[in-house]
Amino acid sequence: MVSGTCINTAEAPAVEEEELQDPMIAVREDCQQKSECKKYRDRLDECTERVNNTPGTSETCTEELFDFLHCVDHCIAHHLFSKLK
Repeated sequence: MVSGTCINTAEAPAVEEEELQDPMIAVREDCQQKSECKKYRDRLDECTERVNNTPGTSETCTEELFDFLHCVDHCIAHHLFSKLK
């Protein structure tokens, strides 16, 4: 048998949790603007414009895209872990 213990089943007041932000988003944006990656972004933009203005071309900007993404990823790798808890 249960003794006369009273258990309060009322819910605790809701505590607003701070919305977590992904630090990689901010680091990625910063890295995309850094001078070492900006030159790759400029090459990608030039290629994209050239391809868009040349009808029927078989040229793609895959190489330029990969170069830009590699630069950004390399930058992120050096800066991201200092921002993690």
